[in-house]
Amino acid sequence: MKKLLTILAAAALPALGGTRRIPAVAGRFYPSNPRSLGALVSRELAAAPVVVLPPKARIVALLVPHAGLAYSGRIAARAFKLLRRGRFDHVVIVGTCHYKELAGAALYPGDYGVPGAYLPFDSALAAALMKATPLIREDAAAHRKEHSIEVEVPFLRRMLGGVPTTALVMNTEDLDTARAVGLALARVCRNRRVLLVASSDLSHYPSGGVADAVDATTLAALSSLDPAYFWLTNRFLMSRAIPDLAVTYCGEGAVTAVLTAARELGANRLRVLGRINSGDVVPERDYGHVVGYAAAVFTREPGPVPARSALSAAEKARLLSAARASVAAAAAGKALAAPLSRDPALNLPAAVFVTLSSGKDGALRGCIGTTRPEEGLLEAVIRRAAAAARDPRLRPVSAAEASSLKIEIAVLSPLRVTTAERIEPGQGVDVERDGREGVLLPSVWSRLPEKSRFLELLCSQKAGLEPECWKRGAVLRTFSVARFGD
Repeated sequence: MKKLLTILAAAALPALGGTRRIPAVAGRFYPSNPRSLGALVSRELAAAPVVVLPPKARIVALLVPHAGLAYSGRIAARAFKLLRRGRFDHVVIVGTCHYKELAGAALYPGDYGVPGAYLPFDSALAAALMKATPLIREDAAAHRKEHSIEVEVPFLRRMLGGVPTTALVMNTEDLDTARAVGLALARVCRNRRVLLVASSDLSHYPSGGVADAVDATTLAALSSLDPAYFWLTNRFLMSRAIPDLAVTYCGEGAVTAVLTAARELGANRLRVLGRINSGDVVPERDYGHVVGYAAAVFTREPGPVPARSALSAAEKARLLSAARASVAAAAAGKALAAPLSRDPALNLPAAVFVTLSSGKDGALRGCIGTTRPEEGLLEAVIRRAAAAARDPRLRPVSAAEASSLKIEIAVLSPLRVTTAERIEPGQGVDVERDGREGVLLPSVWSRLPEKSRFLELLCSQKAGLEPECWKRGAVLRTFSVARFGD
């Protein structure tokens, strides 16, 4: 976000007159003529496909883009078209602040309008939010030139009428702050009929193909409904130094806050309604440097929460092929590059172990991995395969034997803290104490079915601690493993 932020001195901003905000981007992001604006909104809503949610699904929150309506209006309309008058008594919009660095969330203390229409200020809900957390404070200056809330007003006014509205903007790069704002939103909105709206565009300025891969990946992470996983995915993508990628979400803090609140309010599914980039809408179809846009709805639906999809046979084959190529490169003294995949599942954060064994006698030739995600899945497999070929405990893999090795990949689920009593055979187990850590994969149970011996080996040989450390203050965590190989 800081790469897009234009820092303005608050003292240099002119004082706002009255309690109704003066539109900042009329005539630039949308028509300044009320009739023309109304016609544009009508066209976009009419053109948006009809989405029928399950009968008992309840809308908790929306994700909408906030570019000029000529660019992102067609996608935003897909989300707003789901709304019906009378279903919500309040709206809270959380947008991006592009012009002023904020520690928390800045609340606009007045009506929010566009030419010919406005949303009335929800003073009671605003007061409750500011009472709920010191991270939410009045700051009209943060809204003075901002467009991220303003462009949503015509759609909300059309679909919900003059519903009382509270507008917040934020740009925090701290996960705990974003979650704290979200938890405060949930506390205040619980037992009220509130629609939450997160206003954010997606990737900024990479090529169109890269934007599609990045945006598909971050939406898949958002679908997990896990704020930390979503945040981590964005961090891993940014760490790859992808050419011209300035941010993955300009409203990352806003989206994380709304995600946190939506989950606390019972949302158990994200439905992506549409995704495009700016190259898809400009007449020249210029995909050199684009911005991504998406619309989605967070819903509360009966039934079990959808599980994360297992890897397909094709995805497993792609990972095994990449692992083999990485082993061959390492044996030749080279390093295989880890590309960004067109398949979002292969870009998502993952903890991985790669095990190499001899094709002749099954002897171990290397086993390296991590219990916590340090990069995306494809990248993790390539790096761990190369490291396994140079496992310091064993003779390095030679170029002659690389092609004949058997490869097994283990993808770990997130670690869960537990007790020794609750550990069951078949689970992977991680132990940590005094800065030392060790892990045993589930396959070890076949050789050590007795729990006490399994845990003693974990403590002594894997963590370098005394054999019975599992009885004496060590932290134990379990995980499951999806295993596949040659």
